[in-house]
Amino acid sequence: MRHNILYSMAFSALLAGCAGAPPKVPLARQPESMQRQAPVAHAQRSEALLQALLSLGVEYRYGGTAPNQGFDCSGLVAHVFREAYGIQLPRNTRAQSEIGVPVSMAELEPGDLVFYNTLDRPFSHVGIYLGDSRFVHAPKTGSSVRVESLRTAYWSSRFDGARRIYPPT
Repeated sequence: MRHNILYSMAFSALLAGCAGAPPKVPLARQPESMQRQAPVAHAQRSEALLQALLSLGVEYRYGGTAPNQGFDCSGLVAHVFREAYGIQLPRNTRAQSEIGVPVSMAELEPGDLVFYNTLDRPFSHVGIYLGDSRFVHAPKTGSSVRVESLRTAYWSSRFDGARRIYPPT
């Protein structure tokens, strides 16, 4: 039953982001192995969404990088991209915020990383955009990986930006 719900959520998120081709934005500090030559199909990016949704309910643990030990926010993101595409992302939010291609909130597509200032310092929190103004993240001690809305006052007031990391082709 849980997997049916997760697949349904992943499919809904994919449909929400199928409006068109990604905007052309200059590459910034993205390794050559992650640079793209042609638009990436949304279906190709869906593996990250599935991996993120499969992590729902995993407990938060500072420094956690795997489902059996728990996740912190950057550990969740690193795990998802490693499992989905074999991409080794940096292990902290600040470093993750410096790779890939910057995108505006209006340009967000499912699979993009969304960054927040939650500790009175820029880029102190990260999640993965699902579509329909929702993202998945590992919020804090005492909670677990969950989906939230970008539109809530808390998250919208702390938004620091977003980055797109293209899967290998």
